[in-house]
Amino acid sequence: MKQTLLAAILALSATGVLASPEKYDLDPGHSQVVFSYTHLGFSTTTGMFSGFEGVIMFDAEDPAASSVSVSMPLMSMFTGWEKREEHFMSEDFFGASEADLVTFTSTGIEVTGETTAKITGDLTIKDVTRSVVLDATLNQKADAHPMNNVPWLGFSATTQLLRSDFGVDKFAPFVSDEIEVRISIEAGKIE
Repeated sequence: MKQTLLAAILALSATGVLASPEKYDLDPGHSQVVFSYTHLGFSTTTGMFSGFEGVIMFDAEDPAASSVSVSMPLMSMFTGWEKREEHFMSEDFFGASEADLVTFTSTGIEVTGETTAKITGDLTIKDVTRSVVLDATLNQKADAHPMNNVPWLGFSATTQLLRSDFGVDKFAPFVSDEIEVRISIEAGKIE
């Protein structure tokens, strides 16, 4: 009986009936991470990261079997004010160099709805890694992107971080420890 079941699984795999995750490369021109925090209770300040590289292994039949791995240069941070960016890259905050990356690697996906999931993963900033959970939504899946005619995905996600968890707690709590994060990414099956 076990041999028959194994043979059936192998036959289905060989014929492609059992789907496996498909590789989608992140589109850096249409992906961004936006963060915001409060400044002394007077305002909400916003910034973003760019320069993405990453891969989504997407399993349409079993989304929980999907995975994501993303990196971006820490120094790609943009806040709209050069002096703030310089201060953030100083020893007061990140002490960043050109080689420093922010990375996220998923460790598990819990499907919560038809197009939603909680993606747990390891977020690393400098030498500090913490587990975070992203509330993610599949915005759209297309078999053919209207402009480049390849399969395409679009996702959005949110999470909240404590910057002190990553050793970046200068001026807290006057400048909020809590950071709101909004993510929007596109990825395509680019051969």
